[in-house]
Amino acid sequence: MFDEFVEHAGTPQVARNAVPQIEDQGFEPDDPTLDLKQEPDSVLTSLETGYFSAGAPYGVDNDPLFVLGRVQVEIPGSLVAFTVASDMLYMASSTDMLIHINLKNPEKIIKIPLKSPVYKLYLDPSGRHLIIATSQGDNLYLYSKWKEFLPRPIKSFKMTIESVAWNRAFLLSPAGEIATGTREILVGGRNGIIYEAVLDSKEELFKVHDRSVNAVFNLPERQPITGLFFQWFPVPEFKRGLVVATTAARIYQFVGAAPDKKNEDGFRMFSPLFSTYKGAELKFLELPGAERSELHAQYPSGGKQATSVAWLTGQGIYHGVINYGTPSSASDALIDSAQLLSYPPPNVTSPSSPTTQSNVVTEVPVAIGVTKFHFVSLFKDRLAAISNLDSRLDYEEVMPLKSTERVLGLAADPVNQTYWVYSDASLFELNITNEARDVWQVYMRRGEFDAALQCNLTPSQRDLVIAAQGDHYLSQNQYAKAAQRYAQTSRSFEEVALALVDSGDRDALQYYLVARLERTKKADLTQRMMLATWLVEFYLSKYNDLDDLIASESAAHDVDDLKAERAILDKDLKTFFETYQANLDRQTVYELILSHGRTEVFLHYATVTGDYQRVVEHWVLEEDWEKAIDVLNRQTDLELYYRHAPTLLRYAPQLTVDSLMRQPALDPLRLVPALLQLQHQPRDPMAPNQAIRYLEHIIFNQHNISSTIHNLIITFYASPSYGDDDRPLLRFLSTVPKDIISGKPYYDLDYALRICKENKRIGPCVNLYAEMGLWENSLDLALEKGDLELAKLNADKAEEEDIRLKKKLWLKIAKYVVQDKKDIKSAMAFIKDTSLLKIEDILPFFPDFVIIDDFKDEICLALEEYTKDIDKLRSDMDEATRSAEVIKKDISNLKNRFVTLEAGERCSHCNYPLFTRQFYVFPCQHSFHADCLIGMVKEYLPAHALRKILLLQAELVQSAAAAASAAGNPAGGTGTPAPQTPVPKSQRTLLSAQFATQPNGRPSSLITNPMGGLLAVSMAPVALGRNMFVAADRLRDMIVPDALANAIALPSLPWTGGNEKKGQKATEGDEEKEKGEKVRETLDELLASSCPLCESVVAGLDKPFIDADEEDTWHL
Repeated sequence: MFDEFVEHAGTPQVARNAVPQIEDQGFEPDDPTLDLKQEPDSVLTSLETGYFSAGAPYGVDNDPLFVLGRVQVEIPGSLVAFTVASDMLYMASSTDMLIHINLKNPEKIIKIPLKSPVYKLYLDPSGRHLIIATSQGDNLYLYSKWKEFLPRPIKSFKMTIESVAWNRAFLLSPAGEIATGTREILVGGRNGIIYEAVLDSKEELFKVHDRSVNAVFNLPERQPITGLFFQWFPVPEFKRGLVVATTAARIYQFVGAAPDKKNEDGFRMFSPLFSTYKGAELKFLELPGAERSELHAQYPSGGKQATSVAWLTGQGIYHGVINYGTPSSASDALIDSAQLLSYPPPNVTSPSSPTTQSNVVTEVPVAIGVTKFHFVSLFKDRLAAISNLDSRLDYEEVMPLKSTERVLGLAADPVNQTYWVYSDASLFELNITNEARDVWQVYMRRGEFDAALQCNLTPSQRDLVIAAQGDHYLSQNQYAKAAQRYAQTSRSFEEVALALVDSGDRDALQYYLVARLERTKKADLTQRMMLATWLVEFYLSKYNDLDDLIASESAAHDVDDLKAERAILDKDLKTFFETYQANLDRQTVYELILSHGRTEVFLHYATVTGDYQRVVEHWVLEEDWEKAIDVLNRQTDLELYYRHAPTLLRYAPQLTVDSLMRQPALDPLRLVPALLQLQHQPRDPMAPNQAIRYLEHIIFNQHNISSTIHNLIITFYASPSYGDDDRPLLRFLSTVPKDIISGKPYYDLDYALRICKENKRIGPCVNLYAEMGLWENSLDLALEKGDLELAKLNADKAEEEDIRLKKKLWLKIAKYVVQDKKDIKSAMAFIKDTSLLKIEDILPFFPDFVIIDDFKDEICLALEEYTKDIDKLRSDMDEATRSAEVIKKDISNLKNRFVTLEAGERCSHCNYPLFTRQFYVFPCQHSFHADCLIGMVKEYLPAHALRKILLLQAELVQSAAAAASAAGNPAGGTGTPAPQTPVPKSQRTLLSAQFATQPNGRPSSLITNPMGGLLAVSMAPVALGRNMFVAADRLRDMIVPDALANAIALPSLPWTGGNEKKGQKATEGDEEKEKGEKVRETLDELLASSCPLCESVVAGLDKPFIDADEEDTWHL
C-alpha cells in the first residue's frame, strides 16, 4: 500500500527457520539443493503428459507469507489512535491532531486540529463515517462527504465508547453508498451498557434533544464492552439477528427475532432481540486473566455474512465458526466448533512444534488480526502468525522498534484486507504476499484433499496431493477411487499396477490402464501398445466371465441385468477399438481374440481397422454370401472385388452384379474371367442373365468402349445357352453405341459375324453384313432365310447416295417376289413400298404368258402417274419462262435509274470536280471519274477479269479507230488522204511500252489504214493470246485508265459517203454501234459492279492495320 511511503524492515524471517519437512510419499528429490521455486522443464512436460519421474522433486515456494514494511509518514507528536477502512486512513496524535490520508491519493494528507485528546477512532467499513471518542466522554462525528471537512460533536453520545458494531451489509450495499446515514449500529460503553444508535450527516443529529441513541441492554458485570458484533440472517430476509458482546473476561451471545416493521432510518431494531434477555439469567463463557480484549469477525471475500469470530483473551485466542442453522431453529449459541488457541511463546526455535509448552510463560498479545488462514498476534516486540488450520506458527518477525517506542495496536481494512501495525512513533503495513503457501500441506495432512487441490499449486505439488489422496483411498479399500486418483499422478506405473492387481479389483485396474493410456504421449508407441493390448485382454476376460454367469444363472435367476452389462461391454470394446486401433498390433490382437473364441469381436476389430479381406473371407467360408457382399459394399478396396468375384458370381450372381454395378471404378476387363463362368450355366428363362445385365450396364450407362467387352456380350447373346431367340441380340446390335468419328461399332465385326455363323444366328448375320457394307450379301442371306421384311429393311438401310445400289437391291427383292414367290399381286403391292421401282422395272421378271388382267389396273395407274408428271413438268417450264421475262424486264429498267448531283460534286478519289469528264455514280453516293474508277478497280480484280478487260479494251479502241477513220475519209477512200494528226505527247498510249515497235517506228498495235492514216487496233489474236497470260501485276500495267476512259466515252459517229452507198454504210454503222454498246456494257459490269471504296473496306476486315514491313516505322 502506497509503496513510496513504505520502508521494508529488512529481509523477513520465515518462521525463523526453514519450512517444515514434509514426507516425500515416494517422490524423493534427486538434488536436495535444487531451487524448488523454479520448476524444471520436466515437471511441465509431466503436467502435459501425466508422467513424472519417480524421483522428481515437488516444488516448494519460498516466498514469505507476510512482509512487514515501515510507512514513511510524518506524525506530529506521538500516535495515540489509528483506524482504516476502504482505503480511508485516520490517525490521531498526542497533539490533538486528526490526520486523514486517502490511500488512493496518498500524496494529499489532511490534518484537522481537535479541541480534546482522542481516546479511540471508529471507522465504518465503507470509510465514510468516523466516530472520534475522547477520554472525557465527548464524542465527535466526521462524514467524508461534507464540504466542510471538520468533525462535529454528537451531543446525544455522552459516554466513553469502547466498541462499535457497524451495519456492514447496509453500508457496503449500493443503497448505503448513496445514503447519508448508517442505519442501526451498536455502541458498547465503558459502563457495560449496549446502545443502539443511528448516525446521520443531517443537522438533527447535532441537536441537544436528538434521540438518535438508545440503551438496549445492560451487562450484569458492568465491565467495559471491549467488543461488539451483530449479524442479521438469513440473507436477504433478515428474520433473525445475532449479537456477540465481549468484556475483558466474558463473551455473550444474543439471538432473537428481528422486528416485523422496520423504520426507514433503521432505529430501534434491537429492542425486540434484547427484550427476551432482560431479567433472565444470561449464558456466557468466561476466560479470565486478560489485560486487553478484542472481538473480530471474519467475512468471506465479497460475502455479507460473517463466517467466524475470534476473541482475544488472556489464555489464548478463542475462535469458532458461526452456524446460522435453519430459520426455524432458535438456538442461543451460534458459535460452533469453538477452540482456544494458545499464544506462541517467545523465542521459539522450532516453528514446526506445537505452541503449547508448559515450561514457558505465555505472553498475551497487544492486539490480534484475523486473515483467511492465520491469526496474526501483535506482541510488544514481535509479530507472529499462527495457522487457523493446524495451530502451528507459520510466521514470526521481530518488530524494528526503537528503545523508547511502544506498540499500540493492529488495525485491519475489512474491505481491502490490508493490515496495519502502529506504535506511538511509527506506522507499519503488513503485506500478505504468499499466505496460502503451505496451506495445501495442512489440508493434505488433515486428509482434506479436495480443499488442498483448490489451492494455487504447482504441477508437482498437485501431483503429490492427488497421489496422497490415492493412497488414502487405497488404504480405505476404495480401489476405484484410488485408481482414478493414481491415473492423474506421476506415481510409477509398476507400483500402482501391482497394488491394484493385489487388490483383486479388475475394474479399478482397467480404469487405471485406460486413464494412463489416455495420458501417455503418442510418441511412446511401445508403452501405448502394451497398455492397449493388456486392456483388450481385460475386455475378453470380462466377456468370458459374463457369459459364464449368464449360462449358469439363466435357469434360476433373471439375467437381464447381466445381458445389459454385456451390451455395455460390447459398446465399450467397440469404442476402445475405434479410439486406439493405431496402438494395437493387428496380428497380436487377432490371435488374442481367436484364442478366446470371440468371432463377433474378431469381425468387428477387422472392420474397424479396415481389414475387410478377413471379414469377407470369413463370410465366404461360412457361405453367407449376402453378408460377404454387404461387407464388399461398405469398403473401397477394388482388389477384393476382383479376388472374390468368381466365387460370389457363381453362388449369388444377382447380388454380386448389383454390387459390381455400384462400383463404376471397377475395371471390367479384370472381371471377364469371372463373368465367363456364367456363359454355360443353365439359365432360368424367367430371369435375366446376370453377366449380360452387368455388361449392358457398363456399355450403356458407363459408356465403356472396350472392344473386348462388346465382343463378350455378343458372345453371351449368341451362345446356345441363351436360347433360340435372336431378338435380344438384334436389339443390342441396333442400339449399341458407335464411334462418333468413324460411325462403326466398337465390337469386332468379323468376330461377331463368325460367332453368329457358328451358332446359326441368321438374323444377326444379316445385320452384321449390312453393318460391314455388304448389302448384297446381307440381302441374299435374308432372302435365303425367307425373311422378306428383313430384306426390305436392309434395302432401305443402303447408302442414300448410291441410288443404283438401292435400286439393284430392290430389284433383287422384286425378282424374289415375282419369280420365287410367283405372287403377281404381291409384286404390284411391293412397288408401293419403294419409290425407286416402277412397273416397267419388274415387267421383265413376269412370265411370258402371264395374264395382263392380274395387273391391268396397276398399269393404268402407272400411266396416269406418268401423265400427271408430264403435266407438272410442262407447268414448271411455263413458270420458268415467265420468270425469265420478268427478270429481263427488271434488268432493262435498271438502266434508267438516275441520281441528282450538285454542281460542285467532286470525285471521291481525286477530289477534282466531277463534271470535268466522264464519271460513275454508285448507290452508296460515292462518285468517281471514269479513269479514277478504272485505276482503283484494276488493283483488286483477279487475273481472269484483267484479261477480259484487256480484250474489251482492244475491241473498244479498234471500234473507236474505225469510227475516226470513217470520219476522216467520208468519200469512201477515193479522195486525197487526210493528213495525219499527230498524237499529243501528253496523251498516253493505249497499251504498255512492252509491246515492240515496227521497223517504221510505229507501235505494233497500230496498223496502216488502207485509206491512209493510222488506226488503233489490237494485236493479232495469236500474239495477244500468247502475251495475255502474264503475271497479274503486268496485266494491271497494260490497262491504261485514261485511254480506256476516252475509248468508253467516244461517241459512235455516223458513216458519211456517196449516195450510192448510203444505205450500206448506215447498216454497217448500226452494227458497229450495237457492238460497241455491248462491249461498253460488259466493261461496266466489270468496272462498276460495286463501289471500290466500300468493297475495299469489306475486303480489308481480316487484314492487319500495319503490314509486316511497316512495323519498324510504328515503334515509339
